[in-house]
Amino acid sequence: MNINHITMMISQNWGAQEMISAGIEAKINRLESIVEQIGEAVLSTTETIERLAQRLDALSLQVESQGKQVQQQGYQIFALCDAVQSLAETQKDSIQEISQLTKTVDKIVFLLQSADEET
Repeated sequence: MNINHITMMISQNWGAQEMISAGIEAKINRLESIVEQIGEAVLSTTETIERLAQRLDALSLQVESQGKQVQQQGYQIFALCDAVQSLAETQKDSIQEISQLTKTVDKIVFLLQSADEET
């Protein structure tokens, strides 16, 4: 073997190692990029989930508030129905009293007309 051949073999080996090293470095860079993208996606997803949780809390409070309003309206409707029923009973009693009063007035008118006719 001559010196040129040995030099060429050494330079080829050095080039191969550099190429392997460059390939590994490129893969490491690619992996770092992928890990960074995954990290950004996780952060973005976490922020989105936190915003959704806040919206759900707000909606939950609204639903709870509306539930209380519906319950209050239910009580009001019940009270109104009770008042209407009382009014209907009072009106029934009033109609009976007016009917009785009408009969009494009719009797008085009849008696007055009968007395007028006798004189």
